[in-house]
Amino acid sequence: MRDCAANGVKAVSFGGGEPLQHPEIFFVLKDLRGVIFRSLTTNGLLLDRCLEELIDARPDKVHVSIHFPESDVEVERVMRQVHRLTQLGIRSGVNLLVPRSKIEHARGAAQRLRESGVSNEHIVYLPMRVTDTPSPEALAEVAGGTSFQSMSCLMRCRSSLRFCSIAADKTVAWCSYTETRRPLAGLSYRHLLAALQDLQLEFCGGTDE
Repeated sequence: MRDCAANGVKAVSFGGGEPLQHPEIFFVLKDLRGVIFRSLTTNGLLLDRCLEELIDARPDKVHVSIHFPESDVEVERVMRQVHRLTQLGIRSGVNLLVPRSKIEHARGAAQRLRESGVSNEHIVYLPMRVTDTPSPEALAEVAGGTSFQSMSCLMRCRSSLRFCSIAADKTVAWCSYTETRRPLAGLSYRHLLAALQDLQLEFCGGTDE
């Protein structure tokens, strides 16, 4: 990441799986402080027990995911954690997974988030991929019919020059969901560009359309 930052990459996001399970995640976050914008996405299940370490590492942004919008327990926990992070001075928000089959639950969860003070500026609405994918219009309704954040491929499958995905097995892809991946020959910016060269992108939708 230091090499990528030296070549103009502005941000890195640690996701998963669950990044808080990695034994060196806090060392990595601290080591990259001031080098590159560092964000972290977590399911929040380990967040309370390692909160002090997270505060010490001081990531630039933390998003907590809601994978099951039908779960009142999960929605309440994530709301509490996001508000706590904000109180502690850590920029935070929510990644809300929206399956087509649970659209009403997602709408309810989103409304509860907004009513608690977590606005659309701090919520990323993520359509379920591979199967059970809602339409962009349905996602917009979940977001309350106003401006909202989602993935860059919401309207159509495409790569983004602002994003690529590097997996734990050291393969790279244009998208976190696609099965079209290529191994990295080395951990450097030059090798990253080489792996992305002419790399295809396989559609990972799942709508009925």
